[in-house]
Amino acid sequence: MNHEELLSKLTPEEKAALLSGKTVWQTRDIPRLKIPSIFLSDGPHGIRKQAGAGDHLGLNASLKATCFPTAATIANSWDPDLGEEIGKALGEEAAAQDVNIVLGPGLNMKRSPLCGRNFEYFSEDPYLTKELAAPYIQGVQEWDVAACVKHFAANNQETERLWIDVEVDEQALREIYLPAFYDAVKKGGVHTIMGAYNLLKGEHCCQSEYLLNDILRKEWGYDGVVISDWGAVHDTEKAANSQLDIEMSVTDNFDEYFMANPLKEKIENGEISEAVVDEKVVRILMLMMKLHMMDDTRKSGTYNTPEHRRKALEVARESVVLLKNEESILPFPKEKVKKLLIVGENAECVHANGGGSAEIKALYEITPLMGIKTLLGGNAEVK
Repeated sequence: MNHEELLSKLTPEEKAALLSGKTVWQTRDIPRLKIPSIFLSDGPHGIRKQAGAGDHLGLNASLKATCFPTAATIANSWDPDLGEEIGKALGEEAAAQDVNIVLGPGLNMKRSPLCGRNFEYFSEDPYLTKELAAPYIQGVQEWDVAACVKHFAANNQETERLWIDVEVDEQALREIYLPAFYDAVKKGGVHTIMGAYNLLKGEHCCQSEYLLNDILRKEWGYDGVVISDWGAVHDTEKAANSQLDIEMSVTDNFDEYFMANPLKEKIENGEISEAVVDEKVVRILMLMMKLHMMDDTRKSGTYNTPEHRRKALEVARESVVLLKNEESILPFPKEKVKKLLIVGENAECVHANGGGSAEIKALYEITPLMGIKTLLGGNAEVK
């Protein structure tokens, strides 16, 4: 059946059900019509799929997967082709784990050194970010997996991240904060977009008429799915009448989400038009069809392949920035090194755990100290 036939067979209750989660990481399915659940996974520099009880911080067990270089690292390469290759590898690993949407890449600008998400974002430069974003997205989506660019928009600080009302003039918004999202839509063809926690012009971004309707839908012509950040919806009527399609959150009272039973009741009471919900349902069904979720032709991938490990290493090497190398002192000829001092706590730290939603359960991670000792063998003293 096409999306119009499916829509005609859905009850109002089932339509509302499609707009929110049944778990922290899955949307609701409609078994009688063979409409599947959408599985979302954090990243974006690796797949962190929680197979059992899900939680938004990744505290419960996750499947292990390849940890790829972060967006910040990829940006240091200045090479869009490398970003696309990482996107392809990430999409393949998502397909292997039956993940439908990868929550990334992050396109927010680096505006404060105190932003704990900076390593997930490409750059402080909007031009570099937009040039890298589109190929990365296309790489992911080659595998019948949707990328989900985030956080739309101007979500650039930790302090009051969930409630700050960002003050930015129109010129700065257009020149700094929106170009990467625009290219993600127009050049990258991104299938999904995640709204932000913060407010812009007095509206929460995930129920913003200005951002989601005026700019995203009308001005940019975006016809994909808009997903809330987890817990970023605050009002049933505003969210339903905005261009938000799916509400996700961090708690397990799924029936009480703003777009769950409260929405169903408002439709039944005539407070919210069923036609508004129909628009959202159509976009969700069309997304499922783009990803071949209902016709058994979805691509199947694999993960932790030798090719993926080589690609991760290649990107890491290409992203190293050496500021000065007087008299070509580097690299050290290992046969001449007898004593080597390694300075700094990061020599022994693993970084795949990243923090928060970017944490990856890496299959393995070699610290700089371990790598250096392995390379030198027992022929040098390493302190």
